Parts: sequence; C-alpha cells; structure tokens
Amino acid sequence: MPLSEDEERILLEIEESLYESDPELAREVSETTVYTKSLKNLKWSVLVFFLGVACMLITLSISFVVAFFAFLLMLFSALAIERNARNLGRTGIQQASQSSMWGEKGIKLGDSSQKFRDLMKERFRRDNLG
Repeated sequence: MPLSEDEERILLEIEESLYESDPELAREVSETTVYTKSLKNLKWSVLVFFLGVACMLITLSISFVVAFFAFLLMLFSALAIERNARNLGRTGIQQASQSSMWGEKGIKLGDSSQKFRDLMKERFRRDNLG
C-alpha cells in the first residue's frame, strides 16, 4: 500500500530534521544495511584464516602442538566464513559489491560475472561448432 502525500511529506520532514540535528547518525544509518555486520565479520574471518595458514606453516617445523592450534584457528575461522557467507547470501554479496570500493569506482562484480557468462555462452554455443 503506497503512502499518501501527507505521510510522504511527514517522513520527509522527519528525515530533514534528523539530518539537521544529528548528521553523523543520519550518515551512519544511511550507510548501514542488514548485511553490514556479516560482511565485516566475513572480512575478519578471512584475515584470521590466512594468519592461521601462515602461523601453521611457520610453526610446523618448530612445534607440532603450536601448528595444531594454528590449524584449529583456521578451522574455526573457516566455519565463521561459511556462517557469515550464508548470512550474507546472494543479495548481501551483490549489495556489498555495489557499496564497497569497487562499486564506487564503477566496477561491479555482478556486471563482470554476467559478461563472463555471456562470453562463455557465446564461445560454447553448438551452432558455432559445426
């Protein structure tokens, strides 16, 4: 059900007063999405995973026990990556790619993957083979 003109006007006035009274909060609310926390956790999990890999490779020749704890760190961060990727889903990943630094520069991950799919479809079409 669409909003009436009065309701739209009232919402616009509330938004303008928010920008005037607390511009920092207004900026934060406009940039925050449902997927922001999952994306941040996903980035940290990937970082911890690679630190675990490096730590395991470095300490494997020194101590098996320390390398095992590095492996456990990798395991738990891989589980966190999987959980946060599930929370993001396809919509969250598309939204994150549009709002991240790639999206600001005009490079969208969805566009490049679509171009790649189109290129592969064109290359492997049956009527081109004959």
